[in-house]
Amino acid sequence: MAGYKIAILISGRGSNMAALIQACQADGFPAEVALVLSNRPDAPGLAIAKAAGIPTEVIEHGGFENREAFDAAMTDVLAAAGVRLICMAGFMRLLSEEFCQRWRDSLINIHPSLLPAFKGLHVHERMLDAGVRIAGCTVHYVRPAMDEGPILVQAAVPIAADDTPDSLAARILQQEHRIYPLAVRLIAEGRARPAGGMVAIDNYSLPRQWLINPPLE
Repeated sequence: MAGYKIAILISGRGSNMAALIQACQADGFPAEVALVLSNRPDAPGLAIAKAAGIPTEVIEHGGFENREAFDAAMTDVLAAAGVRLICMAGFMRLLSEEFCQRWRDSLINIHPSLLPAFKGLHVHERMLDAGVRIAGCTVHYVRPAMDEGPILVQAAVPIAADDTPDSLAARILQQEHRIYPLAVRLIAEGRARPAGGMVAIDNYSLPRQWLINPPLE
């Protein structure tokens, strides 16, 4: 689906951004990255995006009197780029209700837990402290409340007895890099849509259970 433009929001290194760029540059992928936008001029991901030939923008949140004004500036830039889907990839800003409503069902995020469990920050440490045996990651549509919204794709990651927060985070990140491009593909191909607080997926050729830990391609 040529011309299905996405934007990626980052604040840091942008490893999920890099995975999305790589996926979008593959033959036959139904979306293209039209813009990488950061709220921090020193975000390392900006250099990665520029090296891949992706247009970048920086809007520093500190230059605005409130969250709503900052989000309005982002909307202006995103709309001018003609994007149809916004992908948050380590974007460390809470979004205003106005922004979430303006881009409702066109804004997705990836979170390093099996939502709705372990919302918020310090997720890997909290999972280990809680003694859970299965971790994972989730791609979801964004709603105004933090880490809320209909779930698109999840992947499960077993927790080992000797895991540290860093080792667990690294294994979860591998799955994040797999499921985020899958989520974008499902949306760009018109196969996924929010429906009654959940996500309906139509005409998907893989078995339904493969939406959890999708197979390597």
